[in-house]
Order: sequence, then structure tokens, then C-alpha cells
Amino acid sequence: MDVQDHSRGSQSVEISKVAQKRQIVTELPGPRSSELMVRRHAAVPRGVGGTLPVFAERAAGGVVVDVDGNSFIDLGAGIAVLNVGSSAELVAAAIAEQAARFTHTCFQVTPYESYVELAERLNLLVPGNVERRTFFVNSGAEAVENAVKIARSATGRQAVVAFDHAFHGRTLLAMSLTSKAMPYKESFGPLAPEIYRLPFSYPYRCAVGASPEACGPACAEAAITAMDRQIGGERIAALVIEPVLGEGGVVIPGAGFLPALAEYCAANGIVFVADEVQAGFARTGRWFASEHSGIIPDIVTTAKGLGGGLPIGGVTARADIVDRIHPGGLGSTFGGNPVSCAAALASIAEVERGGLVEAAQRIGEVLEQRLRPLVDEVAAVGDVRVIGGMAAVELVSDRARKTPDPAAVTKVLARCHSEGVIMLKAGTFDNVVRILPPLVIGEDLLSEGVEILEKALRSL
Repeated sequence: MDVQDHSRGSQSVEISKVAQKRQIVTELPGPRSSELMVRRHAAVPRGVGGTLPVFAERAAGGVVVDVDGNSFIDLGAGIAVLNVGSSAELVAAAIAEQAARFTHTCFQVTPYESYVELAERLNLLVPGNVERRTFFVNSGAEAVENAVKIARSATGRQAVVAFDHAFHGRTLLAMSLTSKAMPYKESFGPLAPEIYRLPFSYPYRCAVGASPEACGPACAEAAITAMDRQIGGERIAALVIEPVLGEGGVVIPGAGFLPALAEYCAANGIVFVADEVQAGFARTGRWFASEHSGIIPDIVTTAKGLGGGLPIGGVTARADIVDRIHPGGLGSTFGGNPVSCAAALASIAEVERGGLVEAAQRIGEVLEQRLRPLVDEVAAVGDVRVIGGMAAVELVSDRARKTPDPAAVTKVLARCHSEGVIMLKAGTFDNVVRILPPLVIGEDLLSEGVEILEKALRSL
């Protein structure tokens, strides 16, 4: 098996720009990165977090090269943005061509074809054979906020349901929907009103104490009971949910959880909003993570992988819901910028031409094969979760009690980073190693990066 077979066409030029190998040639950080870090501390607020103390100079395929010439295996993909890789050939060419023609008019002032074409593509790609409309904003958080705005206007209701371990963004409403307090909500209140939080199906840590096999139906029943008794189904405008939790720790809900919620929403006139910002665009081995559960959301929000590296967010909604909004009620000065639309269309073309949906499935097979045995072999590994090109290793200090071990994650990531592998932390308890490789990564690089992770885990 070669997970890079799909990349011999459109990605071959891109990958040739950067040698696809890990190589550390200086201490980390190197001298140039150290100089830039001093400037960063003087110019950028400390509230803007950081993962590695190095500065990127170029990137392609599955490798990031820093300003000191060190080459890192990329198992973070810019937090699931670079599904098609960094500087993908079609994306880079589309950006350059559009930038040479014009960079902005504001679609609401002087529209352009690429915006309409991208909306048409998303209307067809989103699950479900229903009439849809799409408009564009600047980010995933803005997309989620607009989805709630649409749902409230269309239903005439105010209440919004969100879930444990969720992450929906850092703007006021999105931050209110987000579950984790630190660092996302700490000291930033008051938060938006009429937000209600219910249990998410987390089979390893089932909120209602059910077995992993029964967690889906049990948590769905608990959530539906709470909506009926504590909120009132007739008061709920929207249910906002990630089909697979990203920042929450790559949590894959138990079978039956999402379909039961979707059925309840349909029966009670509640708008079902699927936040596909992180899990969409081939990341999980489907175009959208919702497809794994067979659900058809009323609204789908997108960003990250949509733009191929450029900022853009999308809101794709059932026409009968979104067309109730009055003219001027939706929009954004920069939303659907022509350069970002060109990049997004090229990113979709890269996924299709490179077979990246299938590539994500093959990556998932490799990650499952390599990581699953660690549950039995390493005492600190409590759980391993894999869905396509999205994986997590959850670390605990006490397996019987499932006690989260964030310190262990810090140690593992530090070792991986020092050996030239970019990986991320996640989870409500900061105890999850998150793996999100570009879907164009070669099997040799993927295997090498996972091997370094395995060694770091065994060293615990």
C-alpha cells in the first residue's frame, strides 16, 4: 500500500519543491527562529498561543521547513486546514491567477462568478438531495454564528443546544457554544444567553455511564429527555453539533447518537446544524463526517479545509430555511473573497483529482494498525480513536479510573517536536495527542512520524 499513489498528478509539482524527508540540522529552536521569537514576544500578545518555537519558511506535501533549514514531518496540517497539502499546485496557481485579475470587489457590491460556482459546488457536495443555498464568510466561528442567526430568524425561537467537549470558535456566540472554559472562555464573560449544554456520546467516557457499545443510544436518550423537560422542544431554534469532535479530542460518537438527535430535531421543527469546520472536506474518509451516520443536516458550516490554506467559511443551508432571511440580513465585506473562492474551488479539484477521500481512508488504516495495539501495550494509553485522517491517543495516569494525564501529553509532544514531528494537543482535559496529517502525505513519512510517536509513548 502506498498512501501517496493518489498524488502523482496534481501534487507532484508541489511536493518537488520541498524534499519529503525529516531532517534536523540545528538545535531547536535554531538561531534564526530564536531571533524571530524575540521579535514575536515584543510585537504579538502572549494570548496568541504557540505549539513549536520555530518559524516556517516553506512547506509542501507532508513537510514543513523552518527558517533554519530544519524539516519537520507535518502531522498537524495547520489544524486540519491543509487537507490538500501546503502550496498545492492547483491552489497556488488559482490564487496567483485570481490575484492578478482582481483581489476584491465585495460580492454584495459587484459579484463575481467564482463565488456562485463555489456555492453551487457546496450545494451538491453537502449530504442530502434537497434544495440548498450557500453563502460565504471569513472563518468557521463566523459560519457557526450565522447558522444560529438563520435558525433563530427562521424558527422565531431563541434557545440553542450545544454539547459537552464541543469547540465552535472564539467569537462571542461561538465561544459561548464552546464547552471548554480554559483557555477559550476564561475571563471573557458575560457569555451569550439561551445556550444549553447536553451530553455528547463519548464512548470512552460515557456521560451516563453506559458501555461503549450502548453509549450512543443512552446519551441520545439523555439529551432528548433534557431538551423535552429542561428546555422545551418548542423553544429550541437550533441544535449545533460536531459530527466528530475535533478540539474535544477526536471523539467519534457512538452508533445511533446522531440519527436519534436528527430525528428529534425534525419532529420538533429544530434546525440541525452540523459543524463540519474541522471534520469536513475528506478529512474523515468522507466528504463530510455527517455521512458516516447517514444524517442530512439542515445547515452545514465549513471552513479550514475548504480554502486550501486561505481563510474562508461557508454556510450551506436548506433553501426553505435560509431564503426566509430578508435581503441584507446576511453577508460580509470580505466573505467569499475572490482569491479565497478561487483557492477553494482549486482545493475541491485537488481532492477530486487526487482521490483524497480514499487517501484519508488509507491513512486511517495505517493509523489504526499502528496505534490500536498501544492500548494493550502501553499503560498510559487509555484509548485510541481513528476516523480516516483524524486520530487521537488519549493518555491516562490510572487506567481503571481513566484519570486524565495532561503532563504525559506535554512530555510526548515535546519529544516528538524535538525529533522533528509536528503534532497537536487536544481534549477537554488536555490529555489527548491529536494526529491530523495532510491527506497527501507519503506512507514513508506517515510511518516515520508515527514511529517517533510510538517511541515517545513507550518512554512513558
